[in-house]
Amino acid sequence: MEQRPPRVPKLAWVEEEEEVPGAAPVEEIAEVVPFEPLQEDAAVDRTQEQDPARGLFRRTAQLVCKFIKRIQEEETSTMGTGFRAYSHIFKTKTCAALLDMLVEEGFCNPKQVSSLWPGFDPPRNCLASHATPAGHWKPLRPWQCGGKGSTSPGKLETFLPLAAFQVSPCLLQLPAMVRYIHQWLMANQFAEHRLNRALLDLTKEQPADVVMTLLRVAPSCDRAAFTMWKSIMCSPRTAEPVQLILLDVLGSWPEHSMCTSDGDKTGVFVLAATVVMWKILQVPSVPHMVTVYFPRLLVHLLFQLFFSTLDMPQEVDTFWKGCQQQYGLATSPNRFAVQTLKSLLCQMQHEDVVVAMERKCGWDTLLCADTHHYAVGLLAREISRVSIPLCSRIARYLLRLLSTQEPRWELPALAFLVEVLECLNLNEHGANRVLQILSRHLRSECKDRHCLALRALLKLIDDPSMREKMWSLTESLVELLCDADGEIVSMTVMLLSFIFWDKDMLIASPIALQLVEALLPLFDHDNSQVQLLSIQLFIALLSLPLEKDEKALKTHVRQSLLPLFFHCHDENRRVAQVSQEMLLCVAQFLQRRDLEKVVRNKKLWKFTECLLADHSSRAAEHLHRALPYLESPQEPLPEAAIRFLGIAGRQLRGKKEELQLICEALESMANDISVAVGSLAIQTLYILQAVERARYSIFDSLHDQLRRAWRTRPRLLGLGWLRCWSSAES
Repeated sequence: MEQRPPRVPKLAWVEEEEEVPGAAPVEEIAEVVPFEPLQEDAAVDRTQEQDPARGLFRRTAQLVCKFIKRIQEEETSTMGTGFRAYSHIFKTKTCAALLDMLVEEGFCNPKQVSSLWPGFDPPRNCLASHATPAGHWKPLRPWQCGGKGSTSPGKLETFLPLAAFQVSPCLLQLPAMVRYIHQWLMANQFAEHRLNRALLDLTKEQPADVVMTLLRVAPSCDRAAFTMWKSIMCSPRTAEPVQLILLDVLGSWPEHSMCTSDGDKTGVFVLAATVVMWKILQVPSVPHMVTVYFPRLLVHLLFQLFFSTLDMPQEVDTFWKGCQQQYGLATSPNRFAVQTLKSLLCQMQHEDVVVAMERKCGWDTLLCADTHHYAVGLLAREISRVSIPLCSRIARYLLRLLSTQEPRWELPALAFLVEVLECLNLNEHGANRVLQILSRHLRSECKDRHCLALRALLKLIDDPSMREKMWSLTESLVELLCDADGEIVSMTVMLLSFIFWDKDMLIASPIALQLVEALLPLFDHDNSQVQLLSIQLFIALLSLPLEKDEKALKTHVRQSLLPLFFHCHDENRRVAQVSQEMLLCVAQFLQRRDLEKVVRNKKLWKFTECLLADHSSRAAEHLHRALPYLESPQEPLPEAAIRFLGIAGRQLRGKKEELQLICEALESMANDISVAVGSLAIQTLYILQAVERARYSIFDSLHDQLRRAWRTRPRLLGLGWLRCWSSAES
């Protein structure tokens, strides 16, 4: 009897009943147990089965028999001969037994009760006058049960126990039963296990109703609620669905709303579910389902920590202050989430992770919104050192969440996923999902997401199949080449270099043009690593077969000649060497044999003359491209730029605007911090001014005419041949 759970809260019943004339005491009713006349007389049975009203009467009698039999089984061992002395215990345990019976018989709504007892009509029969001031219902007398089909007081004498323990209509709904169980446990401190059976039956039928009702009734997880949580979390019948619902609640911020069967839509604070998990983690033997769903639980605690760091609504703050007063918890919800996370890791025997995070100040870093994703990445690395299978499970769950959920917490989720991405065994479907997620982050406006997405792609680039799939990301990657962050640009150029590594793959002309335009400014980047990578990518780009004609690309490639020439004088010898190699490739691509010969023989001082001699009409365009190199902090580059301006100034004789621009630039360099640069600028300026002031002799004019004629010789020869041919014809 001590192990059988009573089923109705003690507070739901009035201990002292009113004296009504003609009513038998409750103690005497308990002795009217056997109903043999109803079972022995077959004729009466047939008559009652033929009459619907009598059939219902019989089924109700059998139900009461079961009820009284259960009361006797549970209470005779404790009541014994001292029955009247312990009548108050009888009332308490009888209420609990009645709730147990209602649960087992399936009385989950008023319609089921009405089908067995037509006279029971809750809205009409359970009058307000029958309620106590505290809101609990008094036992009703037989003659107080009216309605259609009700029996007379004389016929109800046998069924007085059922009438005496009639309950409120709300008790017939499952959430109300959960509330009454909680109240009964609060009123009976030392009977913690007596309601387990009813609670587990209710939870098995409607786990969502039980979980949400319990979180609403006792959000701070008091003693009675914790008893109920332990019962349902440790039972194989109910642990898994309850754990899944709790995870669903933990994944929402700041509250989770779910309508229960009684129509209650009140939101449940996520912190209430966190308090439940924290208390469960304090028990010596953690429920098995916590171990099974450990990856999901860890992920949701991390995200809740992130949410509680960013935002704390007033109602949640008020609730949390109440929890602090009751349990003396951490000073803030996000610190409490960290405390729960530590408990979870320790219970899963990962104390090394907790210690490593503490040593590297990772827990404090988690509490700052700006650095939260860095700490999440650190936690992922520490977990991967102790358990690769665990990281794989977490990564699969994160991948599923990032594919379906809102992007409110994508940054910390992506930070964790990047660190454990190598633990995933990606199939065709998984690889496509990863690329979709990373593509979305590449198009975002957050630089941290750009950086994480690029890191993830660089980890996947070793797989040839992934390299082919990344062609779809080329447009997004080209846009990132204009970013101001050197790290992002460096990773982007490196990734594009890996993508274009396959020499046999055709490249579309529009992509090639976009890449050339984006790479040219990177030749002058402050980061030498970006310079090297961009120049190397440029070389790889020119070696790839184009999908269409190369003429459109040659126009853009010509613009790289001058920057590459200047960087051949770079102080960084690696940059200078790569620039010279690239200059040779460009000369070959443009089919400029004169430039190719100069570069191959390493006679760079002739490069400027060849470049300007071939396209004197573009001297002004080359001039504007050379001016920025005068401000380079490297001394060799301004010197090369000054020499270029001197040669260009002689080509631009007679063009006052261009010469004025050159003279002003050289005058500004005369006071340069470098004595060599300043001296070279003054000498070049003096020479250009002297040439401009000198008389333009007939010999110089004839020299210029002959030089122009030599450049245009194919056209002139053709015209002369046509004239000779036309004269012969005439």
